[in-house]
Amino acid sequence: MSISGAFTSAGSTIGIADGLPTQFDDDSTDGFPSLSYADIGEVTDLGEFGREYNLVTHQPLAERRTVKRKGSFNDGSITLQVARVPGDDGQAKAIVAMDEDEPRAFEIELQDGTKLYFAGVVMSYQTNVGGADQITSASIMIEITTEIVEVDAGA
Repeated sequence: MSISGAFTSAGSTIGIADGLPTQFDDDSTDGFPSLSYADIGEVTDLGEFGREYNLVTHQPLAERRTVKRKGSFNDGSITLQVARVPGDDGQAKAIVAMDEDEPRAFEIELQDGTKLYFAGVVMSYQTNVGGADQITSASIMIEITTEIVEVDAGA
C-alpha cells in the first residue's frame, strides 16, 4: 500500500513584487526568486490557473471527421478571492499595480514548499459587500503574461 502524496491548499500564499527581475525578458525566468515579495493578505481562494491551448479544427469534405489540432496558447489568469483589507501591504501593491500597464512578478508558494513564479498584470480589484453575515471581500484578477515556472521544494 502506498501513501498518497496529496496535500491541502492550507498554508499556500501568493506574493507580489514591485516590478520584474532586472534581467527579465519573456524568454527568461532568471531572477524571480531574488525579488522581494509582499504576501497578498487574507486570500481565501487562489482559484485555478495555467496554460490552455486553443482548439483548431479542419473539416475535410471527403472524410466527414473533424480534424483537431492545438493552436496558440494562453497562460491564463488568476482570480483571487480575499477579505477586503486594502491597507494590507500585498493588497495595496495589487491596487497600485491595477493602474499600471507594466507587469509585476508573482510568487505562489504551495503548502509543500513548491514555488510557482510568473509575471502578470493586475486587471481588477473589485469589492463584494454581500449580506449581513458575510465578510466584505474583494476579487483580484491577474492576467498571466509569461510562462509559469515551477521550482520544487527541494531546489
